[in-house]
Amino acid sequence: MDESQLRHLLERVRSGDLDVDRAMQHLLDLPYSELGYAKLDHHRSLRTGFPEVVFAEGKSTDQILGILNRLTVAHETTVVTRASEELYRAVKAWDDRARYHSRARIISIRAGNEPSPGVRGRVTVVTAGTADLPVAEEAAVTLELMGSPVDRLYDVGVAGIHRLFGSLRTLRRSVAIIAVAGMEGALPSVIAGLVGVPVIAVPTSIGYGASLNGFAALLTMLNSCAPGLSVVNVDNGFGAACSAHLINLERPPASPRLERSGGPGRTKGPKGDDRR
Repeated sequence: MDESQLRHLLERVRSGDLDVDRAMQHLLDLPYSELGYAKLDHHRSLRTGFPEVVFAEGKSTDQILGILNRLTVAHETTVVTRASEELYRAVKAWDDRARYHSRARIISIRAGNEPSPGVRGRVTVVTAGTADLPVAEEAAVTLELMGSPVDRLYDVGVAGIHRLFGSLRTLRRSVAIIAVAGMEGALPSVIAGLVGVPVIAVPTSIGYGASLNGFAALLTMLNSCAPGLSVVNVDNGFGAACSAHLINLERPPASPRLERSGGPGRTKGPKGDDRR
């Protein structure tokens, strides 16, 4: 259940179109469903703007189908990351709406044409090389499923940096940029020095032995002196996409906030000033 669905439900109760008992039936699965092996967070879309996503690695097919059985009822869009083709075939047999984004290793199930959230513009996903595409596509497909338009700019690494300069116009009109690179991981620093928008660096585990499965690229990105650069974990295209989408939203998701006069541990002073 997302914010718009909850608001619609409350409006129906207020108007008398839905009685309280029936409304309670809709809310029985809030805030989570207990499956024994998983506790499904139905409030996540209210807090973050997008439902809980299933990470497939380490889970059995039966566990994933059990999770999807609950999530697809509660949400318009359901996403499974790091999914194999074998898992996709099982999910497709269970729900014909399932679609496999093979390069991104993502399964998506959409109940219909979900209205897109209000976004400020486009996010550009950039890779240093073709070998970085699986991580980049995980980011790009995740962004598209969340509702952020995406531009793709692939194979423009520092070994032939002139390939990047021809796309500066695209980069500079982006709301945010995801820069994906393995080997020495220099590309995000170069991009961050050329643009005035947030750049999210994603190190990949691509490279020869001394790259240490992406650790060398991670350290390069963390030690960048370019302003406006942030870094996610190795191969974490999904995490980068979540951050970029939040940057791109016109209005942040509704999150509970403590009022200054009502937060725990606060009292009003004699002139109304807040004191702990």
